[in-house]
Amino acid sequence: MSNPALTTAPVLSTPDTHIFEDPTPISESLNVPRLPDELIALTYEIERTVRDIRAGTWKRIALQFPDHMLVDAPRVYDALRRGLRQARNNKSINAGSQLIEDTTSREEELAKKLGNASITEEKEAEEKLFILADSSYGACCVDEVAAEHVDADVVVHYGRSCLSPPSRLPVVYVFTAPPLDLEAVVTTFGHTYPDKNQKVILMADIPYSHHVPALHARLRDDGYTAIYATEILHNPSSLLPNRSVPSGSLETLREYQLFHVSEPPTSLLLTLSSRVGAIHIYPTDSSTIDAATPSAVLASSARTLNRRYAILTSLSTASVFGILVNTLSVKNYLHIMSHVQSQIAAAGKKSYTFVVGKVNAAKVANFSEIGGWVVIGCWESSLIESTDFWKPLITPFELALALQGDSERVWTGEWTGDFQAILEERKNTKEKGTNGAHPEANGDGETKTDDNGEYDSEEESAPPEYDLRAGRYVSQSRPMRSSKAAKESIQIAEGEAAVSSAAVIKRVTGDLVQVGGVVSPGAEFLRSQRTWQGLGTDFSAVIAQEENDSVNGSSARMEEGRSGIARGYVVGTNETRH
Repeated sequence: MSNPALTTAPVLSTPDTHIFEDPTPISESLNVPRLPDELIALTYEIERTVRDIRAGTWKRIALQFPDHMLVDAPRVYDALRRGLRQARNNKSINAGSQLIEDTTSREEELAKKLGNASITEEKEAEEKLFILADSSYGACCVDEVAAEHVDADVVVHYGRSCLSPPSRLPVVYVFTAPPLDLEAVVTTFGHTYPDKNQKVILMADIPYSHHVPALHARLRDDGYTAIYATEILHNPSSLLPNRSVPSGSLETLREYQLFHVSEPPTSLLLTLSSRVGAIHIYPTDSSTIDAATPSAVLASSARTLNRRYAILTSLSTASVFGILVNTLSVKNYLHIMSHVQSQIAAAGKKSYTFVVGKVNAAKVANFSEIGGWVVIGCWESSLIESTDFWKPLITPFELALALQGDSERVWTGEWTGDFQAILEERKNTKEKGTNGAHPEANGDGETKTDDNGEYDSEEESAPPEYDLRAGRYVSQSRPMRSSKAAKESIQIAEGEAAVSSAAVIKRVTGDLVQVGGVVSPGAEFLRSQRTWQGLGTDFSAVIAQEENDSVNGSSARMEEGRSGIARGYVVGTNETRH
């Protein structure tokens, strides 16, 4: 939600004293100690990674680490380089041995064909490894942008991952293997579920998922009969995102309770809360484990869901949306961006598209004309819960609810962060004979159109809209619903063509700026409310001064500018350095 302490957008999103500082918060996990050398090969699965690289015949390999694992990156780099070198040497030795055997068995035949020529094998090219020291977007996503800067053939992604399908490059996932005290987990599970016949789904955060089979076996030995152990799937659209499910039915899934090892991301928690009966979380942070009361924490997402519903309700009267593209690596991000643009346009609202890296409040505060932001990223990073942002940030799923009318919007508690599911739903809707758009309809459910089939949004025929939070009438919540009169008013003269859609018309005082016959909220905000409009905005004042000087018979005074290097300027003939 927006911060109630902020009533207007900041004049400058970043203070002058912090102009060269990165406003992105520093991760608390940077203080993680270095792993011992003997655990590097085990934790980072060096042997398996070497096998996958050799099997894929990749020669340029990008290594992507999250921030807290960068401390181990040089040693992982050295271990992989040694492993790849040894694999190449072993292949050469094996090839040489096979060649000797073949030569011995066909010695006379080869001697006739080759004579005294020596048999040598062409040396295999060495693999090149590159460490991606900084991720362009979230650490959970594969950074294909940074990998393409080094022309990589494959990305080795370390640490937890959202498992969103990449768009271009193949990926080798190494989730790492943090330790887990199974005895403590089993004890906690027993206190949480005393009924041995309770239906429970075992699930763990990606790095801890390798402990699930062993935990499942221990619980079965203790007498639990209805335990289901999940397996990792690369499918965020699954009922349990990226996990297998005990059945394909949502109704059957709600009969289960879920035991989750480690704190899940907020987006995953909201998704799971509407699909299972209850969620208990076993914390892996040692500082949060209370040995005196060994029970998992009962997770509740009611307050978070209520907050998200309040946010999207407040955006129902927003006239301008910003589309915040937070990834260039997730598959189909262009399709969901086009879908969001068409949704906003069909609702009669205006949208502007922005491409950013890591999102922070300082970046988006530069555009105070934006009423709300729609984040297009992976299914985890699209949900941004922070009070630092001046305007709310929502997901594509929440946008569909925000664009519905108050009489149509129904909040069932269902939530999803994966936009692939939205695209699938749109595809299914098209196959049923509709175009997936939601044009404005009147009270009878019929779309209001004029004689030419275009939307008719005359002021006298449009229903009034109220901001329920502010209790005020909103007159410009749908600026893109242009009427016939507005279109006819932009004709330059009789017999001339209409103004090009790329032209901006500055109307007289009191009128709104229009682009291509419709109101442009961005241009109007730039004309009337922005205190600074960029370099050269004082050009009209300069021209007016020159015209005044010419009328008075005087000319503009010419002055010699500064010269020199940055460490010491001199002005004109003055030798004083500045």
